[in-house]
Amino acid sequence: MDPRSNTLLSLFLGLSLAAAPRPAAAAGNIEPAPASGATAQLVARILEEGHYDHKPVAAETSRELLKLYLRRYDPYRLFFLASDIEEFDSRFGPGLAPRLRAGDVEPAYFIFNRFMARLEERVGWVRAFARSTYTFTSEGSILADRKEAPWPADGAAALALWRQRVEYDLLNEKLSSAKPEDQAANVVKSYDRLLENYREFDPADVLQGYLTALANCFDPHSEYMGPPAKDNFDISLSLSLVGIGVTLQTEEGYAKILAVIPGSPAAASKALHLNDRIEAVAQGTDGAFVEAVGMRIDRLVKLIRGEKGTVVRLRIIPADALDPSVRAVVALVRDKILLREQKARAQVVLVPGQDGRDLKLGVIKLPSFYTQAGPAGSESAALDVKVLLGHLTGLGADGIILDLRDNGGGSLEEAVTMTGLFTGGGPVVQVKDSRGGVRVLSAPPGPPDYAGPLVTLDSRFSASASEIVSAALKDRGRAVLVGGESTFCKGTVQQVLDLDSFMPLSLRRQKPGAVRLTSQKFYRVSGGSTQNRGVVPDITLPSLSDHLEMTESSLPNAMAYDEISPAAYDSAGPVSREQLDRLRAASLARVAASPEFRFVKQDIALYLERRKEKTVSLNYAKRLAEREVEKARQAGRNKERAARKAAPLPVAELTLEDIAAGKPLVFNSTAAVISGVAASTAAAVGAEVSTAPAAGVELSTAAASGDYDRAPPVPDFVLEESAYVLADLIAAASRRNKAGEGEKDRR
Repeated sequence: MDPRSNTLLSLFLGLSLAAAPRPAAAAGNIEPAPASGATAQLVARILEEGHYDHKPVAAETSRELLKLYLRRYDPYRLFFLASDIEEFDSRFGPGLAPRLRAGDVEPAYFIFNRFMARLEERVGWVRAFARSTYTFTSEGSILADRKEAPWPADGAAALALWRQRVEYDLLNEKLSSAKPEDQAANVVKSYDRLLENYREFDPADVLQGYLTALANCFDPHSEYMGPPAKDNFDISLSLSLVGIGVTLQTEEGYAKILAVIPGSPAAASKALHLNDRIEAVAQGTDGAFVEAVGMRIDRLVKLIRGEKGTVVRLRIIPADALDPSVRAVVALVRDKILLREQKARAQVVLVPGQDGRDLKLGVIKLPSFYTQAGPAGSESAALDVKVLLGHLTGLGADGIILDLRDNGGGSLEEAVTMTGLFTGGGPVVQVKDSRGGVRVLSAPPGPPDYAGPLVTLDSRFSASASEIVSAALKDRGRAVLVGGESTFCKGTVQQVLDLDSFMPLSLRRQKPGAVRLTSQKFYRVSGGSTQNRGVVPDITLPSLSDHLEMTESSLPNAMAYDEISPAAYDSAGPVSREQLDRLRAASLARVAASPEFRFVKQDIALYLERRKEKTVSLNYAKRLAEREVEKARQAGRNKERAARKAAPLPVAELTLEDIAAGKPLVFNSTAAVISGVAASTAAAVGAEVSTAPAAGVELSTAAASGDYDRAPPVPDFVLEESAYVLADLIAAASRRNKAGEGEKDRR
């Protein structure tokens, strides 16, 4: 806990925590619980005193607070009327945030109860409109994203909007091949479930939404967690949880996937991604879907969790969907999520060298910076990477790729220690706290475990601790960074304060929950923050995720980039600007010739074009034609993939358990046939060569029959390009060494 906590404790025990008087509520309305005002006052003061930015909860906060709170219930401006917004402004105005400092939470319940009244009315309209006959032959369209649209001016405007909304929903049902007799029922059922979800809200749920909106005025990672949310947060820290392995966050009524746990069923499926939104949940292979929009997060979590070996199905809105009406159904088998399945692992990749010798490249895949102490011994990402490095160098690896794609962070200490495996001792990261104090965290003194050619591979989803490692390796000239335009851009640290210890004894039985607030910020050894800019690679590869609004910088009220003084550090490697220019040019040429990167560029262009379109057609024939075009595009790609002669690079998988058991490497292909890799090369690294061809070498049954709806396996072309970059780096080092030896001979 932050040292300021003791000061905060004495401050809050001396506060008058009496809530302001509130008017009597109408029948059926939700009223604040007895301790709501005290909790609100406490949260407001903790944010003011403990948050990194020390912003006051003042009149200037009120407009943002109202905007964020309204967005929780009506993000697309479908329910409230313009007159409602005007009433909220006139009734609460600049005094909205200051009222929280006095323990007045009445506005939260007033707005929520108005929302419920509007929701009841709108669902009634849906039931009526769903019985209407729509031909779907008009040239009309609907605004796809109403986040910035004006609120309906009056009841008549709202009625017209919802008539069109139901037409849009019915058309989506028709496009999804639902039976004609089920289409209207499905639409009505989804809105009925939405209403039921919000009817299940209790005073604590309303308070959580309101105080989280307040915390989000400071930054997107600060939040208030009511008792159920706090309980789920504690459970999520368990590494033996039975479930599917996703971390969820409520946003605009949806549960959004905030993280996919490595080694989990969700990660193994490769079908769930960051920022996908869960729309509905079903049990088993044929259970009915339960709409999840607006559902309390604790209830949703219970639906998703379950017994090991059972099936849960999720209907999701993909984060990268080009069509806003696209939905995907993902079936997952619940399993126990254990730390050992999230641990570091390795690969050996064989790449043809420039001298005719096949290069042996080691790849270390690190899903997170984990650490845990227990009765069976301690778990450490840094120690595991050390073991893998030792084994790979023992096999004669010519270079190493540190794969941090999708690594969402973890232990800061592990990240610092692991950086030292490649740099030796010295500064890794600077940490600035809310009082302005700066600490420089350094790797343990001593030489590096590995000093050879190194490439670090990042993605848009490399965040927090992984950004620290990449930044340190880049700033110290130790590695060539390869990846998308930038990493995730999160350079802040959060701490969780349990409110029990701050509340008077008379109110502790109410279980006030906890506050998660941002208390520190990371800075590179060169002085720049990783916040809001991330780490820019030396070699940029095309990626659709770079154009999706799913990074730190796209979040409301994300903290700003800034700089502090650099730390004193030495260069740990020989990567020069001239080398980087040559490596970049060679990579650019390969990417330009790569069919897979050509597909990525096409996807980017199509996405950017679709994003400009503000409306979606309500014409069935037109929408169906658009889908057929997309289907044909994918089938064409699959046909091209199936017809290719080139095979993926041979890869052998390697786990810590394999090393302990002394298992030999087994490559995924007949290297001598598809890659020119001689059997003697495999023998030199202690490997066996499988007789099975690599994925994608044989034409699939789909290709043989001319059915290209199913995709042939696609190689990890991003990793392959990183391997070629590393091969170029090794070749450059070899040329330098030979030149140096020649110079010595001449002397």
